[in-house]
Amino acid sequence: MNADDLRKRLKVFALRIIKLTESFPNNITGKTLGNQIIRSGTSPGANYRSACLGKSEKDFLNKLKMVEEELDETLYWLELIVESGLVKPNLLDDLIHENQELFKIIVSSITTMKKKLNSKKISSESKS
Repeated sequence: MNADDLRKRLKVFALRIIKLTESFPNNITGKTLGNQIIRSGTSPGANYRSACLGKSEKDFLNKLKMVEEELDETLYWLELIVESGLVKPNLLDDLIHENQELFKIIVSSITTMKKKLNSKKISSESKS
């Protein structure tokens, strides 16, 4: 998957989160969980775009870690929404699955970037 595809996928994910929160009841639970998941569910796309503009590979890696954290937090809120009975579980199965898939993609990218940075570090040390 290339960067443009992932950018688009994260944006679609954010739009799905927005639509989900529009279905929440207008009570304290709906408002609170809605506010939380809107923040965490829309930020991975924005942070990934920022990562793609990173000043260095280390900057890219740090921003990818932010995407990872936000996706993990979003999964927490999705689980809480289901477990609180706010939304029927079967209605969120696909969104939860997409969250998990995006998380795996980002973790894989982080692992790849760490290996790349470590090999550059080893290479530069051996030249010294």
